[in-house]
Amino acid sequence: MARVILDAGHGGYDNGAQYDGRKEKDDNLRLTLAVGQILEQNGVPVSYTRKSDIYQSPSEKARLGNESGADYFISFHRNASPNANEYQGVETLVFDDNGIKAEMARNVNVNLEQVGFRNIGVKERPNLTVLKRTKIPAILIEAGFLNSDQDNERFDSKFEQISQAIADGIMETIGSGNEALQGIYRVQIGLYRNFSNAQYALNRAVADGYEGDIVYEDPYYAVQIGEYNTLDEAVRLENELKKKGYDTLVIKK
Repeated sequence: MARVILDAGHGGYDNGAQYDGRKEKDDNLRLTLAVGQILEQNGVPVSYTRKSDIYQSPSEKARLGNESGADYFISFHRNASPNANEYQGVETLVFDDNGIKAEMARNVNVNLEQVGFRNIGVKERPNLTVLKRTKIPAILIEAGFLNSDQDNERFDSKFEQISQAIADGIMETIGSGNEALQGIYRVQIGLYRNFSNAQYALNRAVADGYEGDIVYEDPYYAVQIGEYNTLDEAVRLENELKKKGYDTLVIKK
């Protein structure tokens, strides 16, 4: 099974970019843990360079990646421009624009673009230590500009969608070649305490032409659509549902 190691950039006395009281290291860690949770829920083995506010040099981060036994290294950052509100958008950095790492970078960017970010693209950064010294495919995600009010508003108000978009981009890349990710996959479009609310959500999906049902998972009613043997098929349905305005989560039974 493909394994990933997630790196929350900066940490400890290294705050990273700062803007209006906001510290990059905090956003990085919050996003890293959220994406990791989604991946773990979908059967992807996850390890971390850090799960708390500690300092690690870039070389140490790369070393932890190399020694982790993971197949992919994903580093989380936020960008910054010389002047506040000068730029906005997401970009993903790679050592060179080739291979599966470049594919993963593009998948992540496209999914984040669907959340509402401007897609700046995939950029080569061969001198960055965490990309240069890792011996496994590595990407560095710049999840919007920390000194852009518009990107910060999006980061906060759509945090769950952003986390899911990044996790989806990772799983889209590793899923097709990962036999251990085979199973029964469904797309969840809602989780409710009240059955009538769940029924309303299911009726909407049925009216849109989808088949699904309500699964009781004490104390919630989960509305789930589709049933697939591969993650790729479920992700395709998820992307289709997202375009129609559904809040989605791929789950494995």
